[in-house]
Amino acid sequence: MSSSESAPLLGNGGHTGHKYLPFTRRVINFMKGESEPSWEDSFKFFIFGTWLNILLVFVPLSFISHSMDWDVGLVFLFSFMAIVPLSKLLGEATDQLSVKLGETMSGLLNASFGNAVEIIIGVAALLNGQLRIVQTSMIGSILSNILLVLGCSFLAGGLYHPEGLFNGTGAQACVLCFSLMTLSCITLVVPAAYASTTDPGMKNHCSDPDECPTAGLLFISRGTAILLLGVYCAYIWFQALALSETDETEPRMGTAAAGVALLLVTVVIAFCAEHLVTSIEETTARYPISKAFIGVILLPIVGNAADHVTAVWMATKNKYELTISICVGSSIQIACLVVPLLVIIGWIVDQPLTLHFHNFETIVFFVSVCLVNLLLMDGKANYLEGLMLLTLYSVIGLACKSLVEPFNDILITISLGGLKYHR
Repeated sequence: MSSSESAPLLGNGGHTGHKYLPFTRRVINFMKGESEPSWEDSFKFFIFGTWLNILLVFVPLSFISHSMDWDVGLVFLFSFMAIVPLSKLLGEATDQLSVKLGETMSGLLNASFGNAVEIIIGVAALLNGQLRIVQTSMIGSILSNILLVLGCSFLAGGLYHPEGLFNGTGAQACVLCFSLMTLSCITLVVPAAYASTTDPGMKNHCSDPDECPTAGLLFISRGTAILLLGVYCAYIWFQALALSETDETEPRMGTAAAGVALLLVTVVIAFCAEHLVTSIEETTARYPISKAFIGVILLPIVGNAADHVTAVWMATKNKYELTISICVGSSIQIACLVVPLLVIIGWIVDQPLTLHFHNFETIVFFVSVCLVNLLLMDGKANYLEGLMLLTLYSVIGLACKSLVEPFNDILITISLGGLKYHR
């Protein structure tokens, strides 16, 4: 055998050399982001990429007002406004980090950080014992996605296109989403039925069962939360295996820069959420605004404002599959991931958070999911369906005008433009 036949094709023995670089050198190469946008270009895009980042001026105001004990209304307002652009930046960093991670890792990353703002705010409220804020903000997030945002999207899209179609893979994905939403409805109905109709569930010795639920209700809620988390993990894995199209998005940030940006934004959101939650109690006491209004209306807005605008914009471009994936997908993440996760966290930190929502909230959630399922199972979207969703949103508001919530004597009067609560 000649020397040319036995010689390796590559001069280093068949290896490119990258595998055997020292660890520190590989770290340096990764941080430099070779063949990727530079750190300077990455953060220029990250900070100046959207006009919404003008609101980042409220981030330092949130820290200053909290540390200097300014009026609690200002602390609440500044923290609220600060989280709006931060939630957009969190989504942008997640998307940019997902570009080069592959389909499976991208799916897991988006599942983890898709509703990170809700999780952060929920954990902050949970650690401060604001259990009703946690529950109402979760229900409010789901209803705002599947009724208000989806309804506005279909109505706006119908003004530009007579009828939108989402067929094939999109329709199959919608059927799976609807099934998961129905499952999440049932998991809320069962605890409510247990607490309202069974003797063990009704044996409660304190005035507010939200603060001291029965042992059986805690057992059902925590067990259901574990099962829902398992189903959600299976759903993510199923999506990762079934995904056949790759994302052709051009990276605007380096992988390392996107990871650092994701970490920094998450930390800043955590502090702003803490400032926001700790100011709720005194804000509701000093100003004509209730905890329920904050939980149902304001917190869902602050967490998904950018996604809501995107959903409506995509519908006007006749991209209904993307609109539905934003609205219904976000609702599934909240119902099957965020809510169960907060129940488990509450278990760990000894906060009795359960899946027993008030009866009105449970019924509203159930009928809302039923209507969305009926309207979208045909794979078509039009302005009339959007009007139906917005009509249900209005009917729920009208029904609440004479509703008195048990245990806390809050008279709720809701109109389409807002909520008013009178103690």
